[in-house]
Amino acid sequence: LICCYRKPKTKRAKRFLEKREPKLNENTKNAMLIKGGNANLTVTEVLKDIYAVKKPFAVLYKRKNITRPFEDQTSLEFFSKKSDCSLFLFGSHNKKRPNNLIIGRMFDYHVLDMIELGVEKFVALKDIKNSKCPEGTKPMLIFAGDMFDVNEEYRRLKSLLIDFFRGPTVPNIRLAGLEYVLHFTAVDGKIYMRSYKVLLKKSGCKIPRIELEEMGPSLDLVMRRTHLASDDLYKLSLKQPKGLKPKKKKNISHDALGTTYGRIHMQKQDLSKLQTRKMKGLKKRPAEKSAQDGGATPKKSKSA
Repeated sequence: LICCYRKPKTKRAKRFLEKREPKLNENTKNAMLIKGGNANLTVTEVLKDIYAVKKPFAVLYKRKNITRPFEDQTSLEFFSKKSDCSLFLFGSHNKKRPNNLIIGRMFDYHVLDMIELGVEKFVALKDIKNSKCPEGTKPMLIFAGDMFDVNEEYRRLKSLLIDFFRGPTVPNIRLAGLEYVLHFTAVDGKIYMRSYKVLLKKSGCKIPRIELEEMGPSLDLVMRRTHLASDDLYKLSLKQPKGLKPKKKKNISHDALGTTYGRIHMQKQDLSKLQTRKMKGLKKRPAEKSAQDGGATPKKSKSA
């Protein structure tokens, strides 16, 4: 057997390999945006606008790549390993499937889920003359429509969109940072994607008045083909390491009001030997001791 593992020769290569190693808390997922060999102007503009929304956690491939993800996935897996991206968006255009987008994600550098969407209407960022959010702004995601909870394909699409757009995990949130909204609506077999900028206006009290201003991009999508992972593989991809699971605390319970109760286990004690009198005046006298021992007090032997 020939070992294919190569030890890094430089510190830079060592740091590069350490970044790609499995971690308890994974890095923010990066996305690669790939243009197909027959992509038209509409698909190219869509990829550019999604890249502007996703930056800096995205890689845009400007050259055309002749590949068909539903027939052959090896090129996508190669690009995923090369750019260390676990999400992808592939754009193409032909007579059978015009203005086509394929959104998907990887698990262990293999395609896990893949959903094909058709663009029926598109309004670019540059077409809406309003102020934009700064690069790297974490969006608030809103999903409307019963299909996202009833239909399995739409439920998986919702999970995929959350993975794609949610951005980095943050410990704290400030009110001024909530300035970007991505809204997805599923109705009548279509998915409407709208993006808004949140404006905080004066209201005369501490809580500001909130207004939404359309910012772009705006997409009207329709679902086409799907490639979903099996239930076993999907559960395996959701498995968390043991280090992230909180340790169970024994003998601790909570009541309805939130009060914490702890149970302590102790060995059986002989309460007759328990010393409770600490003060000098409360200590037992010799007569009390002799009465407890049975009335007989040992006599001291006289020394010769």
